[in-house]
Amino acid sequence: MNTAIERTPDGRRLLVSRPIDAPADIVWSILTDTDRWPEWGPSIAAVDCPDRFIHEGSHGHVETVGPGALLPSLSNSGLRVPFRVTSCADRRWTWRVAGVPATGHRVEPVGENCRTAFEIPLPAAAYAPVCRRALIEIERLAGDATG
Repeated sequence: MNTAIERTPDGRRLLVSRPIDAPADIVWSILTDTDRWPEWGPSIAAVDCPDRFIHEGSHGHVETVGPGALLPSLSNSGLRVPFRVTSCADRRWTWRVAGVPATGHRVEPVGENCRTAFEIPLPAAAYAPVCRRALIEIERLAGDATG
């Protein structure tokens, strides 16, 4: 897993990336399928979006994982927050969550496999461990899809 600061179309971001032994099309499908976001997104409990596969302009709500997921004595209720996909092209998509620029997501072909990355706004750098965990889950799901 690699971590670096990189200039993106949205400015400087903390990039967390990982090579994945699966074709880029499979990983891209996992990243853009809103039904699958809770499977790989450690902070997402549910998604409500009229589009199963996102495109620029897709919008809806995500429900975050509640604090009870970490501390059983607390409530499992998370927050329900709106999102809008602000760009989705060339195997890269970005979004705003509750009106705030959030992570970018991208898949780059590398031979028959790919490298998958999250672009984290610098003020949200503490989110990097969540993105690292998401990359591990994405790799698992891609492996399941390729057999």
